[in-house]
Amino acid sequence: MARFIVTGGRPLHGSLRVSGAKNAALPILAACLLSDAPVALAECPELKDVGNMLSILSDLGAAYEREGGLLHIDASKADSFVMPSRISKELRSSIFTLGPLLGRFQRAVCTYPGGCEIGHRPIDLHLKGLSMLGVEITEEHGQILCDGRNMHGAEIHLDYPSVGATENIIMGAVRADGETIIHNAAREPEIVDLQRFLCSMGFFVSGAGTSDVRITGTKAPTKSVVHSVIPDRIVAGTMLCAAAIAGGEVTLNNVRPEHMASVLSKLREAGAIVLCGEHSVYLRAPDRLREVKIIETLPYPGFPTDMQAQFFALCTVAEGTSVVVENVFEGRFKHAAELARMGAMFTQKDRTAVIRGVKRLTGTQVYARDLRGGAALTIAGLVALGETTVMNAELIDRGYEGMERMLTAIGARIRREED
Repeated sequence: MARFIVTGGRPLHGSLRVSGAKNAALPILAACLLSDAPVALAECPELKDVGNMLSILSDLGAAYEREGGLLHIDASKADSFVMPSRISKELRSSIFTLGPLLGRFQRAVCTYPGGCEIGHRPIDLHLKGLSMLGVEITEEHGQILCDGRNMHGAEIHLDYPSVGATENIIMGAVRADGETIIHNAAREPEIVDLQRFLCSMGFFVSGAGTSDVRITGTKAPTKSVVHSVIPDRIVAGTMLCAAAIAGGEVTLNNVRPEHMASVLSKLREAGAIVLCGEHSVYLRAPDRLREVKIIETLPYPGFPTDMQAQFFALCTVAEGTSVVVENVFEGRFKHAAELARMGAMFTQKDRTAVIRGVKRLTGTQVYARDLRGGAALTIAGLVALGETTVMNAELIDRGYEGMERMLTAIGARIRREED
């Protein structure tokens, strides 16, 4: 078990370069199974979740290596359509291999995926969409068995704009006969990046970033490509929240401000000065953060659920009363009880929390229950009096490439300890 030891009271100053996005890299890695030729990924972060996905690809017969800042992947000799259950249960994004396996082998066998316990995250939209492409799906002994030998294009309307379901259907449809249209598709930037990757290999996908995505299936061989993963908007948002909470000023490079509009708007509402360049964001914290009237998590371009915990932490030290409403995952307030141990004042009912800001939190031992909640506790420790110990820091490693190193680089007092 790993833990972060954070000593509060030091403002942050300096600049950071943001890594590639985990939520873009994982479906792109899965999509490599569709390729007949080697591909290379730049800006692919070295994270626990990425490592697990690479292990899945390796078990399926693909080869990979990191060299000179590039991750080289050759799935031309992949020979299995059965996902390894042990790793799949640790990684929710393992479900992304379902569509590519069907496209590659017309067959797929998988278990129900794991990941952070942040609420009910069913995969029924994935399976419903794939079944509309002609995939026959059965379940036996906890395994999902998919037969895609009669796959074909279809018109699909998603009941909810699920990111994962949108991406899985796209990856399954690129090898299906005919045209597929996904209505009410998710609009996240990570889906646009997946489209860019697939099109560079020779597939035909358009409309990503809008509510209607079109895919024309092809059996043609793919091309060898080098693809650069987009910057991680959640890592960027977390570092900006850290600076806003701790005080000081920071500049983030290798970011896409247009992907972070809702987050930047709420930081400005909290009193921070935020200036955007083409690929950079500068933030200067106010003397005291102001209340944020209401934050409601919504599908993109709304406020991201992956930033809810970090803003919850920010609101605990903001002057006035803030309201946070979690509309996406019902179990995503597990960080709240841990922040209360640090002196946070709030009331919570169901998916709504009303937070009354205090002048200062106090350091204590807290437990990360999930990835983003752990990040929130860590940045709360930056402003807490004394020392904060964040247990289960390995959960934070799933989405941040050395969070303690990033924060140390801009002046935080934080160290990592391993049992």
